[in-house]
Amino acid sequence: MGTKAALRDVGRVMDIPLNEVDRIAKLVPFVSGRATTMEDALAIPEFKEVYDSTPHLHELIDIAARMEGTVRNAGTHAAGVVISDKPILEYLPLHRPTSGSEETPIKTVTQFEMGILDSLGMLKVDFLGLITLSVMAKACDMIEKRHGVHLDLNNIPLDDPKSFELMGSGQTAGVFQLEGGGMTRYIVQMKPTKLDHVIAMVAAYRPGPMQFIPDYIARMHGEAEVTYRHPAMKPIFESTYGIPLYQEQLMRAAVELAGYTPSESDELRKAISKKKKEDIEKHRKKFVAGAIKQGMASEIAEAIYSDWEEFARYGFNKSHAADYGVIAVETAYLKANYTAEYMTALLSASAGQTEKVALYVADARSMGVPVLPPQINTSGWDFEIEDVEGKPNIRFGLGAIKNTGQSAVELIIEERKRNGSFQDLNDFARRVDLRAVGKRALECLIKVGAMDSFGNRAALLASLERIVAISSNHFRAAEAGQLSLFGAVTGVTESITLPDVNNVDKREQLNWERELIGLYISDHPLTPYQPTLTQIVTHFSGQLNEAQHEEKIRVAGLVTNVRPYMTKTNKAMGFVTIEDIQGNIELVLFPRTWEKNREQLSIGQIIIVEGKADTSSTPPKVLVDSIRTEIKVTEALDDVKPNHSAPSPAPISKAMPRPATQPVKRAPAPVRQVAEKPVAYVAKPHPNPSPIRRGAEGEVEVPEPPDNFPDGWEDEWQPTLEHAEIAARDESKIEEKVIEPRVKESAEVESKVEDVKPIEAPREAIALQPVAPIKVEPKLPPSLYVPLAQEEDSTHPPKQITVVLRSTGDKEHDKRRIKTLYGTLISFHGRDRFSFHVFENGKGHLIDFPNDTTRIDAELLSRLKKLMGEESWRVEEIRFQ
Repeated sequence: MGTKAALRDVGRVMDIPLNEVDRIAKLVPFVSGRATTMEDALAIPEFKEVYDSTPHLHELIDIAARMEGTVRNAGTHAAGVVISDKPILEYLPLHRPTSGSEETPIKTVTQFEMGILDSLGMLKVDFLGLITLSVMAKACDMIEKRHGVHLDLNNIPLDDPKSFELMGSGQTAGVFQLEGGGMTRYIVQMKPTKLDHVIAMVAAYRPGPMQFIPDYIARMHGEAEVTYRHPAMKPIFESTYGIPLYQEQLMRAAVELAGYTPSESDELRKAISKKKKEDIEKHRKKFVAGAIKQGMASEIAEAIYSDWEEFARYGFNKSHAADYGVIAVETAYLKANYTAEYMTALLSASAGQTEKVALYVADARSMGVPVLPPQINTSGWDFEIEDVEGKPNIRFGLGAIKNTGQSAVELIIEERKRNGSFQDLNDFARRVDLRAVGKRALECLIKVGAMDSFGNRAALLASLERIVAISSNHFRAAEAGQLSLFGAVTGVTESITLPDVNNVDKREQLNWERELIGLYISDHPLTPYQPTLTQIVTHFSGQLNEAQHEEKIRVAGLVTNVRPYMTKTNKAMGFVTIEDIQGNIELVLFPRTWEKNREQLSIGQIIIVEGKADTSSTPPKVLVDSIRTEIKVTEALDDVKPNHSAPSPAPISKAMPRPATQPVKRAPAPVRQVAEKPVAYVAKPHPNPSPIRRGAEGEVEVPEPPDNFPDGWEDEWQPTLEHAEIAARDESKIEEKVIEPRVKESAEVESKVEDVKPIEAPREAIALQPVAPIKVEPKLPPSLYVPLAQEEDSTHPPKQITVVLRSTGDKEHDKRRIKTLYGTLISFHGRDRFSFHVFENGKGHLIDFPNDTTRIDAELLSRLKKLMGEESWRVEEIRFQ
């Protein structure tokens, strides 16, 4: 039981009003990297004040502190199966599941959890159920029906270049284990060319070993030297460029370097992975003795074992990573070679997850497979492939529409299969019993445009009652054996005539689609700007929950709601909602930012926002640092078409839902600016262009909103307790540059870096005192695994290392070098700071990293020298004033 859960549960038992308990629980801070404790909460002044001043809350907190860490309820690991040679009752006490047991086939579980089972020597096997396997099976079925090619898990190629090209370009949406912003960023840097690379990335992309990914990539591309503690380690670790990634490597090394038996090597793996101090020390002596016996120097053996102690946090089972890596490559093959079939299967499997459907629809369209809206004459229940002019399209299923049950939809589909497409509204009402379909389902079908072929949506909605009544009369008469009024035998026919009314406005139609399908399917207000936004943002709304707490990010979207708020100190701030192609993002503007940007925040305005992710709430919010309304992108002039009157946005990589930065090859050429609203090309821009364009009479010109935006369409807003709690926070004064998103190399597009601080800019609250550079030659190769900051680090002032970098003329090489240097610096844990002083085109730029630290010692400097080939840095002490 966590701190917040303990407070809420104890408060419920003590009959303390929910709003009081909620206010206290929300004061519990978020602590990165570990579970929050009551001690952390009591360090918050406001929480401590409540504890000291309110007796009943004092008692609540005391009892909750004692409840922390206790088991709240018994859970069931649905995939964990315990296997024994005799009836399980002879080994373990059993338990009946307490929740959901009626709905699940699991009726018996063990009373012991997995740790105790392991200590008893019981065999526990996890059988993982992967929806990806169902997606692959459905895609392979469609491929066989459409192309006559039989594919399954045993014959999908693992060496197809198109698979690796797709992964390296960042088009990883729907690719098993590789989708998501962080993984996409690294896989684009890696540019894998074989299965082993993907397996290594799967093993490394977890908390802990992630800091070694830049080093792995640099070694893979030959930009960093591969070193080994001892030559005998080369055959074991050569496949991962000298970086231990797998537990099997550690076990093999113990056998070959120190004479361990296979079972003893597994005991060593368990001791290290479980962090059992006594067993670790016992195996240290055993390993060193065994290694010396094999002819290794004792100091090298000690160093290798020390490396392995750090490896405990990082080691991964290679067989597990290989299984996942194989499926990742197979899904990439299906997506690259049979895009329509794979994306259709993927959409079908994700039909209930609105955010994923929006993501995959955008991705399919970007890969040249149109996604068509639901249509009464062509849609099935599920997503299906529909050939239009010989090209595969994906048609939305009627089952994706809210409030349309399967039985109602099946009536329509069965009639259509028996007697062909519906010719018009009269034909539809005569052939389908709309009593069984239902008025509500029919209304939803009309609102999403599924019946647009029968008339405009406003007219259909206005005639809804009459349509249902006429259909009901017809089927009632048919059931009674009477002639229908639709029948021509009597010479009397009753037909449906739609009223002549204007259709609803575009925005209303889009809102209906968003409400009933979960996304804009026929169009989106941001569609014209999407290629440019894809190059600029670091996160779309669907990927915002992947951001780290307080990570610097850039988002963009259409302003849909602006809500001013007054803090307790009578300062104005605001909460703003923006909408991108995938969903909504909540922005928080503290007083200083609100004062600076409130004039730009009008409904329908497209804005680019830089800020920090606030993941302490669900869904995550963005704490805004800056807002701009002009989209700036530079591209190579060679890509610009001769038409100077209306340049189009630059080409982009095929709609990565969350783009990521990668090295860009770009010929040195003049560049032009691509804005939201295309403007005429000007050879010599004004030396001081204004960021805001003004019209003839001085009014501010902003990007035009979509057609027919009615005023006041946003809902009335009232602040919640969460908004009040956010408003009470101190505004962060940290200003730092957001990490640029990645774009495809062939696009030759690069986001413009602005506001880079010059080297002369003073640092706030510190004075730098120069000291002589440290030069120490280590006796042994540098350790791959760097221990956490040592206690003695706190006895001296922190230092600042400024690495000087000069352009080589090869942008791809320069960017990879910067990433490798950054990864190396953050892998050394300490209190020291670092920055890059970059010189290019005769100008110097100082890039600070205020949220990152390093530890400056001989090993770090030695590694930097290997990476850079020279001592090109300066080290200074930081003196706090």
